Amino acid sequence: MAVSLAFGLLMLGGKSAAYWLTGSAAILSDAIESVIHVAAVSFAAASLWLSARPADRRFSFGYERINFFSAGFEGALIILAAVGIIYSAVRIWLAGIPLHRLSEGVLITLAAALLNAGLGWYLIRTGRRHHSLILEANGRHVLADSWTSFGIVGGLGLVLLTGWRPLDPLFAIAVALNILWSGSTLVWRSVTGLMDYSDPAVGRQIKQRLEELCGELGLQYHGLRFRNAGYRHMIEVHLLFPYETGLGEAHRLATLVEERLPERLDIPAEVVTHLEALEDHGEVHGQPHHTGLHRD
Repeated sequence: MAVSLAFGLLMLGGKSAAYWLTGSAAILSDAIESVIHVAAVSFAAASLWLSARPADRRFSFGYERINFFSAGFEGALIILAAVGIIYSAVRIWLAGIPLHRLSEGVLITLAAALLNAGLGWYLIRTGRRHHSLILEANGRHVLADSWTSFGIVGGLGLVLLTGWRPLDPLFAIAVALNILWSGSTLVWRSVTGLMDYSDPAVGRQIKQRLEELCGELGLQYHGLRFRNAGYRHMIEVHLLFPYETGLGEAHRLATLVEERLPERLDIPAEVVTHLEALEDHGEVHGQPHHTGLHRD
């Protein structure tokens, strides 16, 4: 995150200089995006620090759900940047599109695009490896910034070749629409995380691994549910035991499920089990009696 912030400040200085040289609406849009990026990285850095704090008396499940707030905030800033880019492009277009020293501006913007592409790829890879939505969101923002710059380089290259100046604000608007989509995606991921959305792909993996484990231990279960807490998934499941099973044995088997299931998943997870009697759990829950491997 420190590298991202340093690069953000460097990109902001370079793109501002490129705009000062050229007067290009497209390069101005890129500079505006960099302003938003620096603000977003600053917030993300604070969120990353907070998310790593251990659980305490006030937040017994820890602070990692700040991941979703950070992603939503960064997505909202990206959307704000897109709106500002469109406004600036239209304003410059109506003012007459004054352009000069485009070659120098294109070279500076291209260098910024290449640096941001490498940084974005690094942040996304690191975020996925550590299951950090904050880093991944920041990487996507940086990568969107690089595509913005590449698009601007292409647009200004066409301006240099054709001499048709309206291509400059048109490319700026096209780039704004692209990052608007990127920001909306981040906001959606934030909303689904805060609303405890159950990813079907994750659910299928959990059920498959749980059924394999329960088959090995001779157990049945029901009431499986899970949610993404930020860096890990919280999994709850009800295990069913015959009346004759001793409490100590039932607890031993439940502990094995809690310990072994996370080891078989591709995602960090914490498992909590609830012990029930096999014979009457349906009646207890107000449901017809059943003894299948899993229901509801």
